[in-house]
Amino acid sequence: MYYAHSTDNVGRADWQVLSEHLEAVASLAESFGTRADIGRAARLAGLLHDLGKYTPRFQARLAGSRQSVDHSTAGAATLLELAKTARPDVRLIAQLIAYAIAGHHAGLPDKEGDSLSTLSERLEGFSGANLDPVWKAEITPDLGDLLPGFPRWETKDKRRAAFQLGFLGRMIFSCLVDADFKDTEKHYRGSLVAREWPRLPAILPDLIARFDAHMAGKRDTSTQVNALRAQVLDQVRGRAGDTAGLFTLTVPTGGGKTLASLGFALDHAKAHGLERIIFGIPFSSIIEQTAEIFRDVLGSGIVLEHHSAIEEEREPRRADDADSKKADKDKLKLAMEDWAAPVVVTTNVQFFESLFAARTSRCRKLHNIAGSVIILDEAQTLPRQLLTPAVWALRELADNYGCSIVLCTATQPALDERKFPASHPVGLPLAGRELAPDPTKLASRLERVRLVHAGVMDDAKVVAELGEIPQGLVIVNSRKHALALYRNAQQSGLEGVVHLSTRQYAADRRVILAKVRERLREGAPCRVIATSLVEAGVDVDFPRVWRAEAGLDQIAQAAGRCNREGRRPVKDSLVTIFQAPDNPPPPEIEGLASDMARMAHKHEDLLSPAAIEDFFGEVYWRVGPEGLDRGRTDREPILDKFSVGGGSVDVAYRTVAENFRMIESGMLPVIVAGDEAAAGSIRKLAIENIPTGTIARELQTYVVQVPPKARALLIANGHVKFEQIELRADQFAVLQTRSLYKPDVGLLWEDADYLGLENGIV
Repeated sequence: MYYAHSTDNVGRADWQVLSEHLEAVASLAESFGTRADIGRAARLAGLLHDLGKYTPRFQARLAGSRQSVDHSTAGAATLLELAKTARPDVRLIAQLIAYAIAGHHAGLPDKEGDSLSTLSERLEGFSGANLDPVWKAEITPDLGDLLPGFPRWETKDKRRAAFQLGFLGRMIFSCLVDADFKDTEKHYRGSLVAREWPRLPAILPDLIARFDAHMAGKRDTSTQVNALRAQVLDQVRGRAGDTAGLFTLTVPTGGGKTLASLGFALDHAKAHGLERIIFGIPFSSIIEQTAEIFRDVLGSGIVLEHHSAIEEEREPRRADDADSKKADKDKLKLAMEDWAAPVVVTTNVQFFESLFAARTSRCRKLHNIAGSVIILDEAQTLPRQLLTPAVWALRELADNYGCSIVLCTATQPALDERKFPASHPVGLPLAGRELAPDPTKLASRLERVRLVHAGVMDDAKVVAELGEIPQGLVIVNSRKHALALYRNAQQSGLEGVVHLSTRQYAADRRVILAKVRERLREGAPCRVIATSLVEAGVDVDFPRVWRAEAGLDQIAQAAGRCNREGRRPVKDSLVTIFQAPDNPPPPEIEGLASDMARMAHKHEDLLSPAAIEDFFGEVYWRVGPEGLDRGRTDREPILDKFSVGGGSVDVAYRTVAENFRMIESGMLPVIVAGDEAAAGSIRKLAIENIPTGTIARELQTYVVQVPPKARALLIANGHVKFEQIELRADQFAVLQTRSLYKPDVGLLWEDADYLGLENGIV
């Protein structure tokens, strides 16, 4: 008898039989892949993934031997041997399945190269001599037609075809690892402990009814802004029956695009039988706000928030590191969220980095993206150095995985494929796919502010002007500058001064913003000094705004916090753009400010759709077409890591994952026990049978990201330490010296050695 998983029971009565595990994982993986028409390939991966456990050495490992065993390579090698006589297309898919099998513990490998444990190295070093042929009697792999019936297989562009195959391999991997996690969990616990979410199609009628009731209660056409919001909602929902695929939603800030996009998503999912709704948010700082809005509309038990502030799983670096009885049990504690919820609110970082990931934890959820409505809020925040691979991934989801994607923004970037040279296929087919009613006219009717260019303003002048009015908002480009301005304003004796940045953890920011809104409503003194986190989706309404120079898209977002409800005269609602010579913007923002300067003289209204389009034309001109040749929209370049030819597909999965990083700050998390809820979650870190992912989600609103040198110094001086048991290793760095954190300023870690890194962080 061969076993897949063991327990401490020496009688083996509760050990999991290997053939039963393989069949269970195969069936589950097949069900996960059905939506994307990759069920046959996913089933084959499940049948063969643990083939290497049919060896005496691995069975001895389960019984307590300390000898390391690589059980993942056997299935990959056996599959490739079986596929030698198959059709060419079957051989290609078999190669992708081999990547998935070989990486189902340590993560997807590169095929060749210098990275650790490449697929080729492992296959070359594999000897099947110890593999018991009894496996052939217990499982029957089917190498029939494995090729998915995708609507749009690329047949002309070899580069895009290679990208498609690499994407497909990651999806097969997702089905396999999620099925393996779930069956392992079921074996050890007797049942799945993961939350059982309702399926979206079954509850859509109720959710749409709740949405209708909520919006009926909010419908107020007494002001022009509210009337236009109602018009936008009606127009957008009226397009829900359109053919699934790519859409844009271009609505000025304050035009109600968040709820309009939710209404569209609900109606569109019903019209096309889609499985879930995924909202990508540009900044983790506003995830809680968006999720709370959706819970208020849809009710509890529907919405999942998934941040990326804490790494919930550390994965082995060698193929044999996970082949122990303890590691099998640890899967229960390392389980990541699988995005099975009807509505998922996550960061754009989490969404896109998962699409290019190699780790099991990041990839586990990918199969649940198929057949979804994906709303990408503030789509203009897609990093330009990763634009090409990000756009190709979106196109692949829309073309072959049944997704509808809405690029939802107040400042639509010029991503239409018609705006790019034919030789540089960076754009998307967006002709005729705008959901908003006449964006140009809408922007004109929603005009609520006047831009003023003030030139150079030092901190003293900014504070002086802020003191001339009772309520105002100042937005700057770094946490360092925001803190300095706040202290300057305090020393000047200004009343109602508030500081807001990512020095403060999210739970505190939520409290601060609630107090700010209350003071604004009451007409009390309220002078907020913030970083750009306040620009994206934060619902505040100030009579005056000052914005340190930046790109036009950020200026437009800042303008959305001024006269938001349109109740004040436009001539008095000033957005002042200023230069801060003592606190110059980081290079990326400086480049965007230069892009704006080049086109500003062409437009009387810089907030018009024409001006915004011209601005993004300047931005993309700066990186292409010459920039495209230099890889500036594909930094490493990532697309070169996918190739196909000569009957072989070569994907450097691990290298791609390492190179596709949307945030390059290198910041590291510090957890602050700011209240009893956080302190209680920190105490759970010492309890072995509480899943790590569960604790991470509880603590995600109590995290402050700090420079690596700062955290190292805090640890060295005893101000921060890792308190948890060995299982969680160095995942949770907890602040010990509470005096270093104050709600009004956040976490203070200043030291001359690392102030330079801090300048570019918002």
